Parts: sequence; structure tokens; C-alpha cells
Amino acid sequence: MIPIEDIRAAAARIRGKVHRTPILSASRLGERVGVRLGLKCESLQKTGSFKARGALNKVLSLSEDERARGLVTVSAGNHAAAVAWAAGIAGCRAVVVMPTDAPASKLEAVRGYGAEIVLHDDRPTLFDRLNRVREERGLTFVHPFDDPIVLAGAGTAGLEIAEDQPDVEVVVVPVGGGGLLGGVASAVKQSRGDAPVRVVAVELAEGPGLAPALAAGKPVPAPRPATIADGMTPPFVGALPLAIAREAVDEIVTVTEDEILEGMRLLMTRAKLYVEGAGAAATAALLAGKVRTPPGARTIALVSGGNVDLSRLAEIQNPKSKT
Repeated sequence: MIPIEDIRAAAARIRGKVHRTPILSASRLGERVGVRLGLKCESLQKTGSFKARGALNKVLSLSEDERARGLVTVSAGNHAAAVAWAAGIAGCRAVVVMPTDAPASKLEAVRGYGAEIVLHDDRPTLFDRLNRVREERGLTFVHPFDDPIVLAGAGTAGLEIAEDQPDVEVVVVPVGGGGLLGGVASAVKQSRGDAPVRVVAVELAEGPGLAPALAAGKPVPAPRPATIADGMTPPFVGALPLAIAREAVDEIVTVTEDEILEGMRLLMTRAKLYVEGAGAAATAALLAGKVRTPPGARTIALVSGGNVDLSRLAEIQNPKSKT
């Protein structure tokens, strides 16, 4: 796991530059599955997702020479925006390799933060394109989910959960590349001492990455279908998150596209939270009865991001309208 001292150091480094996001009670939603439910609202974070934590921790940890060369990353959206934003704080330039089918709102956000976008047609080879751009321009790579400094930053969300909800029993986390899972699992497992905390990972039923990688014993290419939860579609789960998952994850469950859409709808209408598909996945897994929890367990669902295209609202309101 990421050492708790590194996560606390990250919290000190980024304090005052990111939000300490609230844990909002969702008692009515929790009653549906018999738990005391809280929502860790990273949808209210800077840049609209938890990614701001890890990106900023990494950028502020770089040497002056590394920052002067400029930054490069690869992302379908949230990490891209976070690196572009962090680069602005550090006063350096950023280049982002993004899939051409990335959500329009996320492309606009990255441009708005001042980064250069390199579009790439083929998602499975995004990292290949990234490596070419990095080598050609001599840029400093900020990995979206397989860097201990990035994970330490993401882990600050877990540290806040342990501090703000000390009686937490179950923490449910969405998984794409595994950075949020690895950081949060490291933080909550080490912050509670001998008090047991179950960490549940949620991934896409139509394109799982974590469970196959654990079975193979190494990162493997993951099938990533078109989905409203684009934040859960990196081409593989990182080696470091995978190692942490072996040690710190108690259960892996999957959610379908329809379950995610229902989770988004309920979070928007009942909890009044504007969330993206990946941001709704943890809550969706709970509401669909996928997560095993003791009756009345104090449960926290990570709402990882809120960057959803306005054009998808009709689909969320009426899943039968999706194309």
C-alpha cells in the first residue's frame, strides 16, 4: 500500500489548493439497501473530479527542470483536465493525448485550462501515442493511475473519509485504471488501526479490468466498450493499483450500463448531485444490491466526478432513449 505518511504529506502539499470535499448523508438511498449511506462528493472537487488531488501532488513534487520541460499525459478527460489545471498553478505547459471520442465537455475543459490536446483515434493504442509525443518533445509524463505520488494524492480523499467519518465500515470505490482505489484503500486501511474497514471495488460488467488482471497476476489489456462511464475505461489497470488491490480490496463487483444510468438519475433527483457515469458507479452498485454489507453498516460511496455532458441528460432521464 501507499505509506500513510506519504498520503499525509500529500494532504499537506495540496492543502488550500483543492477542496476538502463533504460527505453528504443519503439516508433515503441508504434505506433502500439497509445501510447508513454517505456520499464522498469528489464531484464537487476542483476540475470536477478527484483527479485534481493526484495531479497536483505530482506536479508540485517535480523538480524545476521537470516542470520546465513541460508536462504530458493521456486521459479520456478528468485526469487531462486535472493535469492542465495543475500545470497552470505550477506555471508550466501541458500536452494531453486524448481519444477523439472523449466527451465534448471534457475536451472543452482541457482547452479551457490552457493545455494542448493531441487527439488519437484508437483507444487501445493511446499510450503508444503518448510515448511518441513524450519522446519527440522531451516532456515529463504525469501518469493517470500508476504512479505512487499520484496515488498518494488520490489517497487524501480516503484520509478525509477516515477523519470525517471515523465509524466507517464499508467504502465503495469505482475502478478504471485503479488510482483512486489504490489511494483510498491505502488510506482507509491504515488510518483505522485495528478497526476493520471493507473496501469494495466497482468495475464495468461489460469491460472489467481489475478482476481479469488479478486472475492473470499482472496488468492485462481490458475490453472497453462505449459507455457513459468513460472515466472507467483506461486500457488496463495499473501495476501499482493491482498490487494494492491484492492486499487491501475485500470484494470486487460489477455494474451494468443500465444500473449506472439509474444511479445517475437517483443521485441527481434524490441527492441533488450532478454526477458523471463513473461518479455514480459506486452508488449504483449499492442500489443494485451488488455489495455485501452488514445491516445498518456505515457505508461511504465515492462519487468520483461530476463532468457529464449536458447532451446525455435525456438518456439519464430515460434510459430507453440512449443510442
